[in-house]
This record gives sequence, C-alpha cells and structure tokens, in this order.
Amino acid sequence: MEAVDTWIPTPARDMDKPFLMSVEEVFSIPGRGTVVSGRVERGLLKKDAEVEIVGGSEVPIKTKVTDIETFKKTCDESRAGDNSGLLLRGIKRDDIRRGMVVAAPGSTKAAQKFLVSMYVLTEAEGGRRTGFGSNYRPQVYLRTADEPGDLTFPGEDQSGRVQPGDNVEMVLATHRPVAAEAGQRFNIREGGRTVATGLITRVLEE
Repeated sequence: MEAVDTWIPTPARDMDKPFLMSVEEVFSIPGRGTVVSGRVERGLLKKDAEVEIVGGSEVPIKTKVTDIETFKKTCDESRAGDNSGLLLRGIKRDDIRRGMVVAAPGSTKAAQKFLVSMYVLTEAEGGRRTGFGSNYRPQVYLRTADEPGDLTFPGEDQSGRVQPGDNVEMVLATHRPVAAEAGQRFNIREGGRTVATGLITRVLEE
C-alpha cells in the first residue's frame, strides 16, 4: 500500500473556487421536493446555502439547498469530488434537467456562442471518414449537457473545409444556453461516436 500511496497521488480537489455541480439526475421525493444529483466539480456547499440553477435559459433559477446527501448519508456540506444529492426548495421536477449546473450565486453564466479550439479525429481514431464545412450540426457534450450545436468559421469567409486529423479554431453555437466558461473541455459526437474533442477558448457575446 505504501507504494500505491507514493505512485498514485490523491486527486486534486478544487476547493478554493465557487461551488459548482453538474446535474446528472433529477427526481422528486413525495412530500419533500426535487432532488438533483451529480459530481461536485469545485468548491464547498453548506446546507441551507443559496444557489443558482444555470443552463437552459439566460436567466438562472434561484433556490436554496435544504438537505444534502453524499454517499447515501445525510450531511451538512458537499465538497469538490463528492457525488451528492441536493434537495432544492421550491423547484419543480420539470424546471430542471440533466446538463444544467448548481452553482454559487453569480459564479457562472449560461451562454450559447463560443470560440473553440478543436481536434478532429481521423477515421483510424474512430472519427469521420470525410471532412465537413461551415454549418455542420453535430451533438455537443459538455459536462453532463448534451445539446445540438452549429459549427462555423470565425470571420466572414465560410468557404473552408475541415478534414479528419485537423486542429482548427471554430465558432460553436449551441441551440440552448449552457453553463460553460473558457477552459472548458467538450466532445463533438455524431451517430453515437466521438468525432472531435475541443476546448472553449472564449465565451462570445451574442
């Protein structure tokens, strides 16, 4: 075990940043309310804290966390790395869905347009056999969100073509707002396979 402790470092937990948890599941508990569950990406959340549900629209939903369950035990806090369930006050089951995030108030925003840097997988890597041009419409997987998106080239000239194996800068527009920020990784999928992987370099204003 000593060798394991030496060679396999404990995963770093991003405790110093504002709380953020990606929503993986949403369910209702009769008589109690709506619970969202997921893995805490960063920060620390205390029971009875105010939070915002971000994604799906440009305006966040404000609520309070009235109970926390981590690893099937009720507790007073949730921290980076935990898989937690959060009971939300006054939120209906239909108000929230997978892909949204629970975040500290004012710490993150939803947006629809991003400058991205992408690598397009080759056919040998499981990607596309052929290239694609502007207005390519794949599925975008970002955190737990799964949204249709449009890819175009930066600037006026949209006549270019992207080939498998290319590293390319493009503009990604999701069909609905998603909680995302510069430095966020994402995957592009088509027909059940990953065809590109990338990084958001800048959030663009509409």
